[in-house]
Amino acid sequence: MIARILFLILIAIVLSDLYFDRRYLRHRRHFTWWKRLLWWFPGGLMAIFTLILGLSHDFIPDDMTIINTYLVLLGLIVVPKVIAALCSSLGFLWRKLRHRRKNWGNLVAFFLCIFNIYILIYGFTIGFKKLEVKHIDIYSADLPQSFDGYRMVHFSDAHVGSFTGWRRQLLQRDIDSINAQHPDLIAFTGDLQNLRPQELYSVQDMLMSLKAKDGIVSVLGNHDYAEYTEEDPAIETANCKELIDRQRQWGWDVLLNSHTAIHRDKDSLVIAGEQNLEKPDSADFGKTMSGIQPGAFVVLLQHNPNAWDQYIRASNRVQLTLSGHVHGGQISLFGLRPARFKYKEDYGLYQKDGKSLYVTSGIGALIPFRFGAPAEIVVITLHHLK
Repeated sequence: MIARILFLILIAIVLSDLYFDRRYLRHRRHFTWWKRLLWWFPGGLMAIFTLILGLSHDFIPDDMTIINTYLVLLGLIVVPKVIAALCSSLGFLWRKLRHRRKNWGNLVAFFLCIFNIYILIYGFTIGFKKLEVKHIDIYSADLPQSFDGYRMVHFSDAHVGSFTGWRRQLLQRDIDSINAQHPDLIAFTGDLQNLRPQELYSVQDMLMSLKAKDGIVSVLGNHDYAEYTEEDPAIETANCKELIDRQRQWGWDVLLNSHTAIHRDKDSLVIAGEQNLEKPDSADFGKTMSGIQPGAFVVLLQHNPNAWDQYIRASNRVQLTLSGHVHGGQISLFGLRPARFKYKEDYGLYQKDGKSLYVTSGIGALIPFRFGAPAEIVVITLHHLK
């Protein structure tokens, strides 16, 4: 994970420290060489820490405590320095242009740094603890009358490997909340693990306790293919197979570019599950929809919401698509989510041309951090539109 932005982080560390050293420290006599060295010391340690993580083989360390500690230190040491350097330099330019004596950028930087620390602490503690139960109503004339009022619970992105220590009770709370809805069907849209199926061992009793009248259907997310480790391809394939096998042992119906039907009297509801779009790309929409009769009401599970705009909606064959993957961006400031730069539909309900997409923020995340984008389970009730 760090390898993807390794040089960006290193540049941020060096340039922010260099700015303050050249702008403020080197011109003051009482800042002797050893005092200046002390200023550089935390950044130097962070640079070494960054290199160790960035040059490691795996996407993240097996011990999540390591990456979480790194990110907290990054937020406490590096990010405030970068904010301060940017604000100070912009304030300096403004002072020169406007012929002012005071650099107001330093004051702005002070408040922004305090806010940054607040976001960091809140996001790793209170923010990650929050859970919302959303209720969504979907109306469609294509829905058979006998399925009017059909209730599904949609959840996604469990990332159970992140529920360690005190967070384990949060996963139990989420499972209990899903069961408390007494759904007709539970739909899981991928990313059950972080890296390996071994993460499931200590929590599988919780996951096995999920209950719904018509069972549990699931698809794979990008993390479920076990490709975020630098291991022999045969081991990665075996890990992916184990993850699928375990879900099936629990009674989950894992849909791999396939579909199943739920029957009420003479009517049926089709639940289709397409494999992940983009890396690793195993999606095959044609195979997934093969054999589904025209006019059938189809609920499609696809981990990546980008598939909806690329081909699902245009096919005019799927009335409701359920996705996850984006985690609601994990951070939302005044309704602004960075995830929107990459995903046109990044969170919530989208409807167009009589077709619907719901993108959930999920219940977990690789990094246990959320600010303004709480975890959620979604209760979807289908209604026949007369």
